[in-house]
Amino acid sequence: MEDMDHQDAQPRFLTLSDVAEILNTSGAQVYALVRRGDLPAIKIGGRGQWRVESSELETYIERMYAETKTFVKQHPYVESETGTEVN
Repeated sequence: MEDMDHQDAQPRFLTLSDVAEILNTSGAQVYALVRRGDLPAIKIGGRGQWRVESSELETYIERMYAETKTFVKQHPYVESETGTEVN
């Protein structure tokens, strides 16, 4: 039973491919987020493989929700008479 509980737990570190799958984006986009410093990651091993800590990914997602909320408040959606967005 203990092994099943352990298997269900999310790993502490994720590959960039794992992060790309979670965010439903490309590996190249995740790599760009890491290289720009938007998403904290570590480089491990002789080949320098990137890993993102699960908690850092969750923090990033929360920050993106906050930034999006601010953006939406500053740029309200307004429909024109023709039903298209006007900004």
